[in-house]
Amino acid sequence: MGVHADSWIRKMAKEHGMIEPFVENQVRLSTDGTKAISYGVSSYGYDLRVSDEFKVFTNVFSSVVDPKHFDERSFVDMKTDVCVIPPNSFALSRSVEYFRIPRNVLTVCLGKSTYARCGIIVNVTPFEPEWEGHVTLEISNTTPLPAKIYAHEGLAQVLFFEAEEICQTSYADRKGKYMNQRGITIPRI
Repeated sequence: MGVHADSWIRKMAKEHGMIEPFVENQVRLSTDGTKAISYGVSSYGYDLRVSDEFKVFTNVFSSVVDPKHFDERSFVDMKTDVCVIPPNSFALSRSVEYFRIPRNVLTVCLGKSTYARCGIIVNVTPFEPEWEGHVTLEISNTTPLPAKIYAHEGLAQVLFFEAEEICQTSYADRKGKYMNQRGITIPRI
């Protein structure tokens, strides 16, 4: 990535459809004019938005959390502008944006500090070369209190790392299990 990383991100988004829909500048206000948790292009990355679709973890069936045999009944599906995550629990959601990562790029997705300072953690995850899809977001409420997540606002920042050489085997080459995901994707084996 060159000296002006934000210009590189704009170029890649426009020419290669790397991020759709793409917000070219950092937005700090909601459509109604109230303050929003920022999203869009930042200095060296892109602040993605969380959608209004959530799967909130529940223990109503006393299921065991098993990544090899995940019980979908462990979630309550919600479509809402403000999701409340119970204390010491988590929710899954997805990005508003659809990403197409070039073969010579690796990204790391980190939670925004506004949420982190409230005890809300977004799992750190890479988007590998040639991965594409909506990002499934894992949002943990580490506090003993209910926590609010605001749909259509910033939740995580994606940092882009451009390689000098193209990788030998990409996520698409390996036919990765989370390729082309749309919506919220639960664990797969």
